[in-house]
Amino acid sequence: MIDTSLYRLVKKRTIRRVIRGIYDYPPYSKRLKQQLSPDIDKVAQAIARKFGWSIQPSGPAALNILGLSTQVPGKYLYLSSGPNRTYTISKTGLVFRKTVSKETGFKRHESAIVVQALKSLGKEGISSKVINTMRGWLDPELKTELLNETTTVTGWVYDAIREICLGNTDG
Repeated sequence: MIDTSLYRLVKKRTIRRVIRGIYDYPPYSKRLKQQLSPDIDKVAQAIARKFGWSIQPSGPAALNILGLSTQVPGKYLYLSSGPNRTYTISKTGLVFRKTVSKETGFKRHESAIVVQALKSLGKEGISSKVINTMRGWLDPELKTELLNETTTVTGWVYDAIREICLGNTDG
């Protein structure tokens, strides 16, 4: 019954089958006059929910999500509490790599994205532009939670998070 309903909705182009068991409402671009590709981050989150995994995007994917990189990765890598798996979503690779739980243990998706983006940039790659971009991306109501949730990360990463959330550092 459900399969039949989903099949009909796909046939009518109301929804789109991204991969088996994952569907979305395809966004349409008036400028391009075509449907846009699925949001890889949302697909990754849906797969993680389906299997009960904790995930977080790796550095390049996190930079892209934050808007700090205009390069669209050909392969999105997510650190996962689940097994190693690879999917192909509209010609884009989606890879889940098993890692230790302390790497995926953040409660908030935003915390994971910020930490991985900072690690990817490295201490020397963090500029005022990066800090301001992250500050603008982050919901102001989440700043206290981000600070509390990331207290165990590497010192220089936490210093950058404090600057993002509080606007200053001790250094």
